[in-house]
Amino acid sequence: MSSCKVISICNQKGGVGKTTTAVNLGAGLALYDKRVLLIDADPQASMTVALGNKNPDELPVGLANIMQDVMDDNELFADSALLHHKEGFDYLPSNIDLSGIEIRIVNVMRRESILKSYVDMQRPNYDYILIDCAPSLGMLTVNALAAADSLIIPAQPHFLSAKGLDLLMGSVSKVKRYINPDLQIDGILLTMVDRRTNFANDIMDELKDYYGGKVNIFQTEIPHSIRAAETSAAGVSIFQHDKSGKVAAAYEQLTKEVLALERQDRSRTSPCR
Repeated sequence: MSSCKVISICNQKGGVGKTTTAVNLGAGLALYDKRVLLIDADPQASMTVALGNKNPDELPVGLANIMQDVMDDNELFADSALLHHKEGFDYLPSNIDLSGIEIRIVNVMRRESILKSYVDMQRPNYDYILIDCAPSLGMLTVNALAAADSLIIPAQPHFLSAKGLDLLMGSVSKVKRYINPDLQIDGILLTMVDRRTNFANDIMDELKDYYGGKVNIFQTEIPHSIRAAETSAAGVSIFQHDKSGKVAAAYEQLTKEVLALERQDRSRTSPCR
């Protein structure tokens, strides 16, 4: 049995740090000698661009091609379309063609499991597979949730971001009920946090009061910093761009929390001796 853990990084609201979290958590896990695959499941290709591909539509192969091959029952190859990043992880890029796949997938048998077919093939090759989801609750996101063991939910301490969590939680419940009963929520990750404002502190307190008893909220908070935004232009993670800064320290702490969750999961599921 593969020990690979598949994590979807998901929130239907845009601009909450999904891509930044996917890239930096992936790079953080690679620093701990984990074999990591990042999958860009967003037609906007934000992760692909953030990893140094300024013109993703010019890439010859991406996730759209892989999903089309699954729908056409074509043979899949483990290294097809994969790119390798200099920080020690692999990634499957995306481009605008993925928008067409989301339209075509509606009429496909077992449409929720197209991405899962590919992910399951890759499990033996990696310790972690991270899926950067689109900012929507469409079929691509449903596919990402169907393929995942768990999800991380980045959320800003803003009123609209907090309000949107209820809608996401409802979608996750439906996926658990009808498609992927083993799906778990690793936690809500607070991003772009500015503790200097009372409003942000109030929203964070409300989130913790409302969800704290139901869903894990990561102890790590990702601080607001222009250095995090700069990484996309640089094509590297925060560990390469500003390794001594506060955002790098936060993502290192998040990486440790994710590794600790994995150890807890294994201890609960390991057979008694």
